[in-house]
Amino acid sequence: MPELAVIATLLWGAAIAFSVIAGEDFLRRGVGAIETDLKTQLRNLRLPTRSAGTWVRGWIIVCVLTGLAVTVVMASIWAGVIAALAVAAIPWLVIRRIAEKRRVQIEDQLADAMVSFSSAVRSGLSLPQALEILSQQCPRPIQQEFRQIFGEYRMGKTLEVCLREARERLRSQNFALFAAALEASRTSGGRLNETVERIAVSVRELQRLERKLQAETAQARKSALYMACAPPIILAVYYVFFDPLQTTRLFTEPVGIMMLGLAAFLNLSAYLMARRILAARL
Repeated sequence: MPELAVIATLLWGAAIAFSVIAGEDFLRRGVGAIETDLKTQLRNLRLPTRSAGTWVRGWIIVCVLTGLAVTVVMASIWAGVIAALAVAAIPWLVIRRIAEKRRVQIEDQLADAMVSFSSAVRSGLSLPQALEILSQQCPRPIQQEFRQIFGEYRMGKTLEVCLREARERLRSQNFALFAAALEASRTSGGRLNETVERIAVSVRELQRLERKLQAETAQARKSALYMACAPPIILAVYYVFFDPLQTTRLFTEPVGIMMLGLAAFLNLSAYLMARRILAARL
C-alpha cells in the first residue's frame, strides 16, 4: 500500500511537471489573470499590491505541496486534488469576505455622508469644497473613497471622471444615485441639497428594510450552513470512531470517489441555492 502511494505521488508529480512544460503559455496567462484579479481586490481594499505576484506564485506552490502530501497520506490522487483545490480557495474566500464587509460598511455610512454633503451645500459651499469636507470628516472606510475622489480632482481630473471611476470601483447603486445627482446638478442646475437629502432618506429606508430581511432570514441561513457542514463532519466522525477502513475506501476506490464527488457537488449546489434564495437584497 505505501508503495502504491509513492508511485501515485511520483506519477502525479510527473504529470504536473509535464503539464507545466507543455502548457507554459497557458499557465502564465492563468497566473497573470489571477494576479490581476488579486491586485484589483487589494486595490479596492486599500491594501498594497506590490507583492501580489509573489504571493500568488508562493500559494500555488503551497497548494501543490498540500496535494502531494494528502495523496501520500490518503493514498488517493483524487483526495490530493480536492485538498489542493480547497487550499487554493482559502485566500479567495478570505479576500471576498473582507471586501464584502467593507462594502457593507460603506453602504451603512453613505446615507450619513450624503446628509453631511447636503448640509455643506446648503451652507453655500461648492461641490469640491463639500467633497473636501466629506474626505476629512467621514469615518473610514467611506472617507478613503471621498479622499481619493477629492485628491484626483485636485490633481486635474474632472469631477465627472472622478465620480465615474468611483462608481465603477464601488459598484454601489446608492452611490451611483448620489453621483448621478451631482452630475445632473453640474449640467442642469437645481437644488442639489434637496435632491441629495431625498436620496439619503431613500437609502436609509432601503437599509432598514434590508436589515429587517437579514434578521428574518438569519436562522435559515445558519441552518443552510450547518446542513452543508454536516456531511464532512459525519464522514470524519465515522472515520475516527467507527470504521476507518471502509471510510478510506471511499477515497481510494473508483466507485467511492464517484460517490464522494457527486455528494460534494449536490451538497455545494444545495448550499449555494439556499444562499441565493435567502440573499437579503432589495
